[in-house]
Amino acid sequence: MSGALSQQWLLRVALSVYLAATIARGQDSAPPSIAAAAPGPVQLTAEQDHQRIMDLLHISELRRGADASHPDAPNAANYDESKANPYPKLPDPLVFIGGKKVMTAKDWQRRRVEIVEEFDREVYGRVPKNTPSVNWEITSTSQEMNGDVPVLTKKLVGHVDNSADPLISVDIQLTLSTPAKATGPVPVIMEFGLSPEFLAAMAKRQQLQQQNPQNQQQLPRPPAPAGPTWQQQVLARGWGYATIIPTTVQSDNGAGLTQGIIGLCNKGQPRKLDDWGALRAWAWGASRALDYFEADKSVDAKQVGLEGHSR
Repeated sequence: MSGALSQQWLLRVALSVYLAATIARGQDSAPPSIAAAAPGPVQLTAEQDHQRIMDLLHISELRRGADASHPDAPNAANYDESKANPYPKLPDPLVFIGGKKVMTAKDWQRRRVEIVEEFDREVYGRVPKNTPSVNWEITSTSQEMNGDVPVLTKKLVGHVDNSADPLISVDIQLTLSTPAKATGPVPVIMEFGLSPEFLAAMAKRQQLQQQNPQNQQQLPRPPAPAGPTWQQQVLARGWGYATIIPTTVQSDNGAGLTQGIIGLCNKGQPRKLDDWGALRAWAWGASRALDYFEADKSVDAKQVGLEGHSR
């Protein structure tokens, strides 16, 4: 146990012992000075979380990545298609783990459970059986123009119930735009978007690179495609569009795993090996956005599509 973790653990034990003693004496609550000392989420850097997972898996080191600059290196990049697939025989989805073939629709229902379990355990992680509720708040409503189409834009915040650990707050950012002249509910395309803070940081970085082109490390990006944006193409069909900021559900780094929705469900403690990760948490956040769409009369919640972020 690391020094930071051991201190957190000892403080929690000390607080639990004190509270048990005060209850035994018939007191209602601990003094404010003790209550204020309650620890928050465990603080780990991404590197510390990575090492913690390595230790739990009993992995001492990771294989080096491919070396594309030295063809004779032991880990040289491979460009031979005949060597590109080390697993040419993938498992048959219509065969049970025990070897029996799927023959009926009822068989498939049982086989599907096996497949989902393997994805839960090995790929995306397990979602807790009881996740907190989300209360959606419309923070602003505005009339805007996107190209030639007037739209009604709502900015929303999904406040996640944090009564399980009040020291961890999760507020999901969602924006919904629908055609202002729509006469009924419309289909919606929702994207995983980038946060305003991230976009501002990217813009500042690009500005610095333009000021110092000799220090520019990355290759120039291809020019933006000409023509209408994807949002304008959606509006041309009479649909709406939405953007959810996934990092407001869960940070995409090891340092944030004791906060966000994953940290909230774990009460600020590091996750277990088969706990859900950021991708599964983002999917959970998108499903909570769908909950809101079902209550918004401007959206046809039976026709909602989801896409990754675009730039």
